[in-house]
Amino acid sequence: MHPVALAHLVTQLRAAGEITRARILALLAHGELSVGELAQVLNQSQPRLSRHLKFLTGAGLIERLPEGAWVFYRLPAEGGARALVDTLIASVDTHDPELKRDLDRLRDVKGERAEAAGQYFARVADEWDRLRALHYAEADIEKAVLAAAGPGPFDLVVDFGTGTGRMLTLFAGMARRVEGIDLSHQMLTVARSKLQDAGAANASVRHGDATASPYADSSASLVIIHQVLHFLDDPGRALVEAARVLAPGGSLIVVEFAPHTLEHLRTEHAHRHLGVSEADMARWADRAGLTVKAAKTFGAPGGEKGISVMVWSADSQKAPQSSPGKRSAA
Repeated sequence: MHPVALAHLVTQLRAAGEITRARILALLAHGELSVGELAQVLNQSQPRLSRHLKFLTGAGLIERLPEGAWVFYRLPAEGGARALVDTLIASVDTHDPELKRDLDRLRDVKGERAEAAGQYFARVADEWDRLRALHYAEADIEKAVLAAAGPGPFDLVVDFGTGTGRMLTLFAGMARRVEGIDLSHQMLTVARSKLQDAGAANASVRHGDATASPYADSSASLVIIHQVLHFLDDPGRALVEAARVLAPGGSLIVVEFAPHTLEHLRTEHAHRHLGVSEADMARWADRAGLTVKAAKTFGAPGGEKGISVMVWSADSQKAPQSSPGKRSAA
């Protein structure tokens, strides 16, 4: 347990010491949930539930994550408040009838979430398959990403523009925490479902912008930007943001299309840029204070009809504060 002031501990215990709020904590121990999902499980009105959530948030026992018109809640990833909640939840009888009813309803809610994700994926599957056919096999690109990142272990891994959360799943076993942000609510629904299926308990996603992320300075040991830059008006801003978030000695991994001439990707898939050149990357990295390493290139499978993919790694120029070879968040 992390020591806290006595008065603060009393506030936290008061926040947890009410049946609905205790049920909320027990539910959030199984992953983040929206207000609507909590209301559905607890069979309570959202206004009433919001008062309980405000009490728990004020005590620091849960975190509030706005996502457009929705709001998600989760337990803190670490710290004294998380240790206290874990201790309290571990003391609860797992056969408690009310808790069992809540967990049964939670399974139904998560099932509905997975169904919604599946329906979205079904609508876009054909387009995704056609896009994937334009470039090299994902499995080989992922091997290159892992090689560029190094063996870890990592503290916090952040994925800008996480999409379906694949990078989070890839690094979940190598890090204390993996977190992703994305501007697409539909993709976040897909990512939550896939992370749940993968059993990645140390992974979470939230609504956020790659050029203005919600992370503190020097907080991540690894930042990933996978197939995102071609959507941005100013891709260099994402590298500046990654450099801000990276801890001393941390690294950035960028996966991006090489320059190409497939104009239909602008009109049909909202690509702002037709690939990223090595000169582009060098210029953006220099502005951000990052040192770029040589890129690994995967040739286009369809010749002129396909797209080459490049995998870059770049190191933070901040002076390391830990022992050589070890990456850790500040």
